[in-house]
Amino acid sequence: MLLIPKLEIKSMVKMITFLNEEKVGRVASIDVHGYPQIIPMNFVYVKNDSVDTQIGTNSTGAIYMHSHPVGEKLENMKRNSKVGFEVDSYICFLPSYYFHPTDASQADTLYVSVVIKGNASMVEDTTEKAIALNALMKKYQKEGGYESLSSKMGSVREVTVVKVVPDQIRGKYKIGQHWIPQYRLKMARNIVQRECNSDAKKILKIMGIEMMKNGELRFIKEPVM
Repeated sequence: MLLIPKLEIKSMVKMITFLNEEKVGRVASIDVHGYPQIIPMNFVYVKNDSVDTQIGTNSTGAIYMHSHPVGEKLENMKRNSKVGFEVDSYICFLPSYYFHPTDASQADTLYVSVVIKGNASMVEDTTEKAIALNALMKKYQKEGGYESLSSKMGSVREVTVVKVVPDQIRGKYKIGQHWIPQYRLKMARNIVQRECNSDAKKILKIMGIEMMKNGELRFIKEPVM
């Protein structure tokens, strides 16, 4: 995947943080006819130090997903372990008239995305399965209200956990970092005019800009990933 340097996420830490803030990922496997099958999934990225110390492996981390024990995607992965995994966040549409009064081709979008190429397998070790399932619960049920799963539970043994070990992780983002500061402020004012206040504040925060109570805009950080 060729990326323009200014649009590439440089920090692995920020890519992992982004992955675990997003709720839905898409895993692509190759079916028996050679077509890609893409399925949306709940997932969690678990760093190696969370797993390796307990199961005695050494890796850079992995994507974990729980699954029904039978299905086409599992058959695909057993036949060909090479998969793609993608997560994205739509930030804001930028209408063409922000840039040109009549040229529709100037329309653009602010976004963040991470694409993984790797190998998928079904986790057999019950300790690793329990770690993955607890990490999924921690991500999706932050409020608690449950007891941690253990490797001895029948439910842990019976559920299928899919693991994707990355060969490559690449991230791309466009959140205003490619604009000079004054042009970024100009775009921010356009966004405030087009979007409702609550949406505009969220978008501007991602762009590193704060909307003051008096309506003025100020920089709070450079939007660098």
